[in-house]
This record gives sequence, structure tokens and C-alpha cells, in this order.
Amino acid sequence: MATEESRLFDQCCLCIICSTDLPREAAEQLATTLEQNGGEPLIVQPGAEVPDVGKFSHLISTTIDFEAYDTTCDALIPVVKPQWVNASLSKRKLVNPRQYSPDPRLFMNDIVVTCGDIPGGDKDAIIGGVIAKGGLYSSRVSQMVTHLVDLTADSDKARVVQTKNLNVKIVLPHWFDDCLKLGRRIDERPYMLPDPEILREGPDTPIRLRQNKDLVGASTTDPANLPTPHSSDRRSVFQGKSIMLSPDLGIGSHLQESIQSVLEQGGGKMTSNVDSADMLICRYREGFAYRTASRLNIDVGNLAWLYRLMTFNTYTSPLRRLLHYPVARTGIPGFEGLKISLSNYVGEARLYLENLIAASGAECTKTLKQENTHLITAHGNSEKCTAAKEWGLEVVNHLWLEDSYAKWKLQPASDPRYSHFPLRTNLGEVAGQTRLDRTVLEQVFFASDVARSPTRQAQGKNQVVVAVQPPEKKRKIEEDAPRASHGTPQGNGKTSRPAQTPARSRIMSEGKENETPSSTSSRKSKDAATARLHEYAPDLALYEKERKRVGGVIYGGRRKSDEDRVQAKKRVSPEPEPEPENESDGEQVVETKRQKKSRPPIAMHLLITGYQKWVGKGNEKKEDADKRALRDLGIMVVQDAKRSTHVAAPSILRTTKFVNALAYGSTIVSTDFITACLKADELLSPADFPLEDKEAEERYKFKLDSVTANAKKNKNKMLQGYRIYCVEDIRGGFDAFKSIVEANGGECLLFRGRLTLANNSRREESDDEESEPEDDHPARRELFLLSSASTKHSRAWPRFRQSVLDIKKTPRIVRVDWLLDMAMSQSTRAADEYELTEDMIADMEE
Repeated sequence: MATEESRLFDQCCLCIICSTDLPREAAEQLATTLEQNGGEPLIVQPGAEVPDVGKFSHLISTTIDFEAYDTTCDALIPVVKPQWVNASLSKRKLVNPRQYSPDPRLFMNDIVVTCGDIPGGDKDAIIGGVIAKGGLYSSRVSQMVTHLVDLTADSDKARVVQTKNLNVKIVLPHWFDDCLKLGRRIDERPYMLPDPEILREGPDTPIRLRQNKDLVGASTTDPANLPTPHSSDRRSVFQGKSIMLSPDLGIGSHLQESIQSVLEQGGGKMTSNVDSADMLICRYREGFAYRTASRLNIDVGNLAWLYRLMTFNTYTSPLRRLLHYPVARTGIPGFEGLKISLSNYVGEARLYLENLIAASGAECTKTLKQENTHLITAHGNSEKCTAAKEWGLEVVNHLWLEDSYAKWKLQPASDPRYSHFPLRTNLGEVAGQTRLDRTVLEQVFFASDVARSPTRQAQGKNQVVVAVQPPEKKRKIEEDAPRASHGTPQGNGKTSRPAQTPARSRIMSEGKENETPSSTSSRKSKDAATARLHEYAPDLALYEKERKRVGGVIYGGRRKSDEDRVQAKKRVSPEPEPEPENESDGEQVVETKRQKKSRPPIAMHLLITGYQKWVGKGNEKKEDADKRALRDLGIMVVQDAKRSTHVAAPSILRTTKFVNALAYGSTIVSTDFITACLKADELLSPADFPLEDKEAEERYKFKLDSVTANAKKNKNKMLQGYRIYCVEDIRGGFDAFKSIVEANGGECLLFRGRLTLANNSRREESDDEESEPEDDHPARRELFLLSSASTKHSRAWPRFRQSVLDIKKTPRIVRVDWLLDMAMSQSTRAADEYELTEDMIADMEE
């Protein structure tokens, strides 16, 4: 059980969203860390719907490409990267979530900067700009620092970076100045010391163009060919989705059938009813279907967006890229009559801008003439730029066009941001990063009195809309909604669309009122949310009972620290409990709270390995349900052997979990204990389920009865003083053996042709025989190399022997069984019978 000192996240209920950069294994480790420090984590698999965001204090994700992101921002709930957890732990307080936002608009959010010998004014400006755009500042050089701002590579801090070979980029202040002026993060390589390109190359030297990944599949609104779907073992992005193709797409029956086939293969289906759709694919920002879908907050995109989902099988918002959203039949006010030419943009970036100009209502010309009004250029060096300036044309970068399109308003070309061209940078590298503004779209294209038309109470974004819905629709939602489980955070009594059960649900003890800081989302989002509430005012009276439900209904969700929620939970109000509008739903909320309140304290921390009922693909849901049931019995399932009080296994295993648990003196039980507890629905005595495996005991030459006693006597110091090396590519992996050695107090390192030290505080190996005291401890006389008898591994033996002999010690090359037998029996063994020699070498590959 977490101690009082380690309950940093005690008031936090967190949702961990898996993605390509945050796989399930990493999410599990993160959830364990949060549990150890009092948090309540819930893991959501890629493609699965996020449960009602109002239940959470934080969402953890490496990307903003998940369907509930916009709703989360509207609810002012922070979305943070996994690094936020480690930073909070290191500072022993919940750090500002803004500096750990995955939002690409905070383009400095991966940067930790320190400053060298630069003027104080420049230093203050850089620090302020970096922090404002999501980055962090460090006063000294550390492992966390990513960039050192300096004027020379000979400064004190620069020497520290070079001496310690730190992964820190030393850049001129000009890089930050250019990034902040543009509002975009450009490549730092032209600004890097000791030989920065911006100071070395002349103005006429061609500028190297780097790849722009943001424009892949996003350079046109009308793609020519249906893509080949991305093959993946992950859940399809269309699983369980209903997709409507609008008639204004103008596609033939053959293409429509092909699209339908792809969608159905991914678990989706076609629909002709916009009210039941999860996605609407259309060409124009007009028509009943477009306006209805937009007001219901259904994803509205064009064919290019649909094709991207098919290609990459990863959700992205159709607002993320300008040409993934339907176009308007009429252009941006003020763009009619404009004649725009392009310079220095090539490839996908040029095609993208040509299509964007057409979508804005202007004319894109291949050549530049005096009748042109604007020149959009990627840098300031070209014949077109010279001619445009002589003719008095507006010379701007692509940000002017993107901002005008996103805001649907002609932006002033006089804004310095649009006329800034960094040296040695082609701005085509950062084209396509501007997002559409939903508030602008609503005001211009689908604004209306939402309360007049029947709408769904629960939207595809888990967002509450207090408006009238047809009774049959409401019944369907209630029938499809999953029953509440105490293993999933419940909270605000809101009715939401059926959410797919995440693959992993992890909740610890309750009794926490969240008081963590809110998200620092923009004032615009907050004002827009408030404005929408005023529009819905006529319907609020129809939902008077809903608003009085236990937990209440508040736009965007509720915090655990909300006063009325705390009162409802602790029952401090003398007033009688309000009657819920929907009896079954009210009972569901109250019953969930009762179950959480009655959840028993943790009686044991159980490490489980080899439990066959959880082994195999497709058993994740059963594993999650069983672990929740065990927690309700007082058994906390843990992944870290150090935290375990008991370990359950079907037999004596050589898994890392099992072997490490033995080192910590965990009580050993059979996995029958788990099955029996689940069946009886009560915590049984683990003493009644001892692990018995006589065959393995005879094979490995130890008795289970004595292992726990030996471990308690060893106190994780059995291998203290031992230095054990591993050959590369050892079967089972170096990390596994390293964890076993360290769990028993030793040092484990990779052998790559030389002897290295795990701890810098220890003295370096020396040829001086008197550099280390002599004694009888094996660590003072012998060094060990774990290896196999393969030709590949034997090539490292001569070098190991020579390196050890050079420091006046004895080399011992042994099989991994030597380490495993000691770790499992918790008693040291002589290396003689495990030693490898050249006559044992088998010509084989591991």
C-alpha cells in the first residue's frame, strides 16, 4: 500500500490513452507508477472510445489525435504527456500541465533549454518565449536539457556538454528568435554550433529542403485513388463506427461499393441517417446533413480525411489539417479577385498551397506578372521575390494564407509574422501545421438555435448537450450503455453514448477529492462553451430533474473537488437525496459509490506469472475483470516484484517476475489460489494453496520451503560485491538478467570488448595491484561473464579473459544457469560446474 509520503497522485483520476508512441506495455508501467503513488489510472486501447472525460482529472497521451480531445479541452481537463508523471515525482508536486501538453500548437513542448554566455535581455526573452510555448527552462546543464543557447562552443556550459557527451544541441539565439517570430518550430541544424550554417553560407547558396510529414495525404481535398488499407494487428479506426457518405461527393456506385467494403472489413458500417452517424464525409460546407452533423459534434471530413484514416489506421481530427475538411462554395471574403503566385515551394507543399489558394477563392498563377497581387514564398531569395518587391506586390510566407483560411478572414499582409523568412530555412518544411478553428466554422457555416431541432443528448465526443431528443433514441442509448463497474471511474451522472470498454481498467482505493490544477486552455474555448450554454437555455428547464441528479450535470464534466460532488459522496448534507430522473441510471450511480466505499483495504500485493486463464490473445478483458474482482477482495495485483508480498505461479518458473519475487522474500502460492478466490468471491487463506513442484525442485536442486527464509536472511544482498557481465544478444535479454542481479544486490553490465563500471562513484579498474584491497570475497578476486556455448558468443571470451587478467583478477565464463540457480534457491553456488570452455563450443546460432 502506498505510504502517505508517496501518495502524490492521491487526488487524481487519470486516463492513459495508448497510441503508437505509447504502447500497452509502457502504459502498464505508467499505471503501476501512478498506483504506487496513490493515483487511479484507466488504460484505453488504441481506437477504443474514451469513457466520459468528466470522470477524469487528467488524460495522459503522447498525441492529440484521439476522438475525445476537443471535448477534453472544452471541459478544461489537462491532457499531458507521460513525462508529466515523472516530472511531478521528481519535484514531489504536481507540475504545471501546460509544459507537458502534446498539443503541437505548443511547439516548444519537447524542449528544455538552458542558457550560456548570452546577454541578459536575450536570455529573459528566450526563457519567456520557450515557457509560453510549452517548453521548460533549466538553470544548469543536466540530462533533461535538450538545447543550450550560446554564442560560442567554447563557453563553460558548452564544454560540459562536450566533455560529458550529452545529447544536447548547442544553438545560436537566432533559432529561438526565428521560431517565436513564426510561431512554428523550424529545424535547428542551420543554427547549431560550432559551425552554424546561417553564418557560413552565402545568400545565393541553395537551401536544402527537408521532408514535411504533415502534408502526407493532406495536399488535396479530392484524392484520385482509393488507398490500400494499412494492415495492422491493432483495432481498426472504423470499428463500431457508422459512416455516412454525402450525395454531394459525386462519386460513382463502384467507388462507393469499394469504400463500403473497406469500412466493413474494419468493423464499420454505412448509414444514410446523419443522426445515427459517427462520421459524415462530404465535399461542401452546406446542406442539411453537414449542418446537422456539425451541430451534433459528429466528425465531418472529406474524402481525403477518410482515405488518410484508411491508410494509417490512426484517428486524426478532420480539423487538424486544412484540406481534410469540406470546402466552401464561395471563397474567403476579400479573396475574390486576388491573383497569387508561389515561389520556392516544391513537391507536396506546392500542390497543397495551390489547392488551398483555390479553396480560398483566389486564383493561383504559374508565372508572376505585374497584375498579381501576392507572392507566397518559402524564403526570400529568388528572382520572383526580387521582381515582386520591385512591382510593389505583397510578399508573404504561407502562414498568411493558412491563417486567412483557418479564420475565414483576410489577414493583413503587414503582420511581421507573414513577412519573416529565416536564413537557410525553406518554410515548406512547416507548411500544413495550421488547424481549423471550430468556433469560426460554427459562426460562419452552421450557427443556429440548436434548441429548436431534436438532437441527441449524448454525442460522439462524450459531450453533454442539454436538448430534447426523441424518446426512442434515448431508450436505445440506455439499452446499449454498459452497466457501471466499480473498476471504472464513475462520477458526474451524465448520460453518454455507449463507450467501448477499455482493455485495461485500474482503480485503487477511494476517498479522494481532486484538487489538482485545471487545464490552462484558451479563453476562447471557455467563452465559446459558455456561449453555447446560453443558447441551450430554453431546454434547460426540460432537464430540471437531470440537473438535480446525484453528481449533477455540468457542461464538460465534474472534478472530484467540486463542492456539491464532495457533499453528495460524503453525505454531509442533511437534505434528502434528490430523486433521479431516470431510476435505473440513478441507481447505477449510487450503487457504484456504495461499491467503491465498501472496497476493502489492500491485504496483499500479488505478483502473478504464468496464469493460464490470462495467457493468450483475446483474454485481456477477462484479465481486467478478474483483477478488478481481486481488488474488491483486498488483493492488489502488481507488476513490480519489489512491491509484492506474494507471488502466484502454476509451477516453479524461470520467468523474471518469479525469480525476482523470490529475492524479495515473497510468499509463494499456486495460481489455484486466484481461481479459488474468484470462485468463492472472498479472500481465502494463501496458506491453503502452497505451490508444490517436486520435479522442478529436484531438477534445480533446491527446496521451496527454504527459499523464503533464505531470502529474508539475505535481505537482497546475496550478490553484493559481485560484478557480472553479459555477452550481447544473450538469450532472454540483458535487461532480464540485469534485473535479477540487481534484485540480489549485485552489478550487471554488458560486455562489449571492455570492462565498464555501473556506478561512477566506484574507482576505475586499474593496473595497480594495490588499487583495491585484497580479501576473500569473490567479487574482489573474480569477474563473471554470462554466456552460452555458441560460436558467436565464444568470440568475446578471449577479450574478456585478457581484460580481467589485466586488472589482476580471475575471469569466470559461466552459463546463465549459475545465476538462475542461485537466484531461485537464494543461496550462492560455486561457478566450477557451470563454467564454459572452448571444448564445449557448439557451432550454433542463438
